[in-house]
This record gives sequence, C-alpha cells and structure tokens, in this order.
Amino acid sequence: MAAKIHLKQVAEMPDLKANRKDGFTIGDTVDVHVKIVEGEKERIQIFTGIVISRKGSGLGEAFTVRRLVGNEGVERVWPLHSPSIDKIEVKKSGKVRRAKLYYLRDRVGKATRLAENESSVKPRASAVAPKAEKKKDEKAEAKA
Repeated sequence: MAAKIHLKQVAEMPDLKANRKDGFTIGDTVDVHVKIVEGEKERIQIFTGIVISRKGSGLGEAFTVRRLVGNEGVERVWPLHSPSIDKIEVKKSGKVRRAKLYYLRDRVGKATRLAENESSVKPRASAVAPKAEKKKDEKAEAKA
C-alpha cells in the first residue's frame, strides 16, 4: 500500500533541502554557515556548537545549537530549511542516549563534552604492532 501524500507535503517539496534532512543528529558538533547581510554586502559567518535539540517536521523543522563563549552559554535556533543557512558541516558525532540535551545548559567547561560516537571514528592502522612483531622475529633469528 502506498503512503498517502498530503497537499501540504506537495506544496513544501520545492523548498525542502534534501541534503539537510539526515545530515546530522542530536549530540553532533556542527559548523552552521550562516549568510549575514550587511547593507549591500553578504558574507558567511560560522557558528560552531553542539546540536542539543531538533523539533518539528517538514518545512517547519528546527534545530538548536549551543556553544560556550567566555563561560557564557549561547544558543541559536534555526529553521532546518532556512535559506539563510548556506551549509551545515558535521565536525564530530557525539554518543548520546537522549533526544534533547537540555542538561548541558547546567554544565560549563569540560563537563559539556560528549563521548565520540564509535561509528564516526575511523579505524586507525596500528603502527606499533608490526614493529613489535619484527623485533620478536629478529630476536628469534639471532638465537638460532
């Protein structure tokens, strides 16, 4: 059975930014590239912080990013599909067990850090293991 498509969804389709929908989740540290208009000039300003919430759906979906500036918490809420957002870059993915991270508001400094999600961490080739094996082989050959 095909899913029903409502008239509202059809009307919103052209304005939805497809690449933003599943680009990041709660707990991710992101760079939000925001277009700032000053007079006739337009520039890009980067707001870096942790995504503490996402709410809504469709064209009305919004997300909240929090960062610390001089031991003072700063939060900004943006519509996900806003034309003033140039792009959203995920710097690192945080491991969380909650849908909303409002508890971070009570924390300052290192207490605001989140564990990094293991799926986002690229496995490193261990440089120590092969050298250790070579040394053992050399010692075995020297004894023989």
